[in-house]
Amino acid sequence: MPKLVFTHAVVDVDRWLKGKPDREVLGSNVVDYVAEDGSNNIAISVDVDDPAAMQAMLASPPAEVQAQMDEHGVVPPIMTYIEA
Repeated sequence: MPKLVFTHAVVDVDRWLKGKPDREVLGSNVVDYVAEDGSNNIAISVDVDDPAAMQAMLASPPAEVQAQMDEHGVVPPIMTYIEA
């Protein structure tokens, strides 16, 4: 199963960390990372079944997904990397 790594900024790291249970639906083996430099930059690695579908969904998120992203303080752009 491919592993994707997403990076982006957040409004507030603590607020974003509270949304961990919501990120479990992204796929399996979800791991959150927070930059230690005091910035609000984060990363998420996750194993997904269909990387193309995940990237397409994040490029144009449905209203319910956008609402969750807003609730968690996600600041676009979201960069996606496919881990080899």
